[in-house]
Amino acid sequence: MQKIKGRYQFIAIMAFTALTLLTAYAIPSDSFLVVFRYIFGFVFVSFIPGYCLVYLLFSKNEKIDIIEKIVLSVALSFSITGLVGLFLGLSPIGINFTSVTISLAAVVLFLSLLAFFISREH
Repeated sequence: MQKIKGRYQFIAIMAFTALTLLTAYAIPSDSFLVVFRYIFGFVFVSFIPGYCLVYLLFSKNEKIDIIEKIVLSVALSFSITGLVGLFLGLSPIGINFTSVTISLAAVVLFLSLLAFFISREH
């Protein structure tokens, strides 16, 4: 059951990341659909990276309840996003829309792949 749950969570996170990137780059800023861009972007920045890390850290034991998972996901997401911004600010790439979205998507992809492969072993 855990393998199936991990697979569906991995697929859902990848689909949400792809949908977020699609809305971020396909919807122009003067469109009436820009509200979807803001909603997907907010959830992507404030929840998804931390959720991947929480799933990775607590995949072995299920002794953490849903409220703790949500709070840890939000806190860790802002921490991960801040670290990505710090590293981009110190690198020659700099901080702009493209570098932040691609870097955060890469972090989410890496964390979710790692969590997926670790959950498959158990």
